[in-house]
Amino acid sequence: MGVNLIFRIAAVGILVSVICQVLKHSGRDEQAFLTSLAGLVLVLFWMIPYIYDLFDTMKQLFSL
Repeated sequence: MGVNLIFRIAAVGILVSVICQVLKHSGRDEQAFLTSLAGLVLVLFWMIPYIYDLFDTMKQLFSL
């Protein structure tokens, strides 16, 4: 996992929080919720290969 991934996750977090605050102040709470959910799904899709590698390493470590 490189520093690039951490910076991308931080950028998405900052962007999503700003967009959510703007949407909440304009009275669009549903769109703010969907924006935060989309940001979470995007970051989870980025993290899936690393989570798979973690479980694969644990499987090899314990020889399961």
